Amino acid sequence: MYERIFEALREEIRSGRYGVGDRVPSEKELADAHRVSRITSKKALEMLAEEGLIVRRPGRGSFVADPAAKPPAAAAAPGAKNGARIGRGGEKLLIGLVMTDFGDSYGTGLIYGMEEASRRNGSYLILRRTFGIPSYEEEAIRGMLELGVDGLIIFPAQGEFFNAEILKLVIDKFPFVLVDRQLKGISAGSISSDNAAGAKKGAEYLFGLGHKHIALLTPPPTDTTAVEDRIEGFVQAHAEKGIVVDRELWIEDILSTLPMAYTEENKGKDIDKIARHLQEHPEITAIFAMEYNIALLANRAAQQLGRKVPEDLSIVCFDCPEGSEAFPFTHLRQKQEEMGRLAYESVLKLREGQSVPGKITLDAELVVGRSTAAAHRVHS
Repeated sequence: MYERIFEALREEIRSGRYGVGDRVPSEKELADAHRVSRITSKKALEMLAEEGLIVRRPGRGSFVADPAAKPPAAAAAPGAKNGARIGRGGEKLLIGLVMTDFGDSYGTGLIYGMEEASRRNGSYLILRRTFGIPSYEEEAIRGMLELGVDGLIIFPAQGEFFNAEILKLVIDKFPFVLVDRQLKGISAGSISSDNAAGAKKGAEYLFGLGHKHIALLTPPPTDTTAVEDRIEGFVQAHAEKGIVVDRELWIEDILSTLPMAYTEENKGKDIDKIARHLQEHPEITAIFAMEYNIALLANRAAQQLGRKVPEDLSIVCFDCPEGSEAFPFTHLRQKQEEMGRLAYESVLKLREGQSVPGKITLDAELVVGRSTAAAHRVHS
C-alpha cells in the first residue's frame, strides 16, 4: 500500500498537479484517504523524500522540492560525516521512548544508556511515560508516530494484554524494540536482563548463608514476563538445592509499587500486610523482594516489628540506587545503561533494514550489601 501511495503522489508531482513549493497531503490526510495506518502513509512520504521529490519540515508538513536545489541528503552530508544518521527528509533521526515510569533504582540508567547512544549517533531521543496504563500507552505510541519518529523503544505496561498500537507496529514492520518485557504472541525484538538467572543467583546466595525459609514478595505476576522469569529462577534454585518451595511464605499481591498505586496510603497497607505475614510465619529468616521499592517496604515492616536487618531478617532484591542516602541492600544489579544502548542501536539497525536478535539478555550482578547475614535463629 505504501508503494501505491508513493507512486500515485510521484505521478501527481511529475504531472504538475503539485508544483515546486506546494504542500502535499499530510500523513493523516493520506491515511484517511487511502484507509491505511499512519505508519503506511509515513513510509510513502519518506520514500518521496529519499528520492528528492519532497522536503519534509517537522511541524509544517511536506512540500514539493525544487529539482535545481541541492537534495536534502547532500545538504546534510557534513553531519553525516560525524556519524549522524539522517531521516525524515534530511532531518536528524528521532527515536521515541514509551515507558511506564523510572526512578533512582530502575529506569534512569536505561535512559542514560539510550541518550548516550542517541548522542553518539547524532540523533535524538524523546520520552513519554505511561504509568502502566494501557490507554496512555496507546496514546503515547500514536502521538510519537504523529510527531514523525523514525523508531520506537517500548517498555510495555504491566499486564497480560499488548495494545492494538503495538500490533499495528508489528503488522506495518515499523522499527521498534521492547525493553524489560516480552509480549506473548508478538514477534518483536526485546532487550532485558536474564531475570531467571538473576533470581536464581540471589536465592542461592541466601541458601549459602543458611536460609531455608525465604519469603518471596512480588506484585501480581500475571503475564508480566520479567516477574514470571524471576519467580521461575527462584523456584529453580530451590529445586537444585533440594529445598521444598513453600508458597505459603509468598506474598504475590504487593500493589503499592505499581506506577499508579505508589501512594503513602497504599504503601502503609502493604507494610502492614508484610508485618502480619512475618508474624504469622515466624520461620521466615529471609526475604527475596522482586524490586527495590518492595525491599524498602519489607525493611519498614521489620522495623515495625522491632526486628533488625540483617541480624534478624535478611533481605535481597533486584536493583538498589547508589548513594550515601540509600540503604545498601544486597541486590541483583541490572546492566541498565548497556540495555538502553543496545535497545537504541537495535532500533537504528532495524530502520536500516538489518536484522537483530529476537531476544537479548544480559547477566545481572550480585552486589552484597548490608541487608544479609547468616541465618541463626527464628522468631516465635
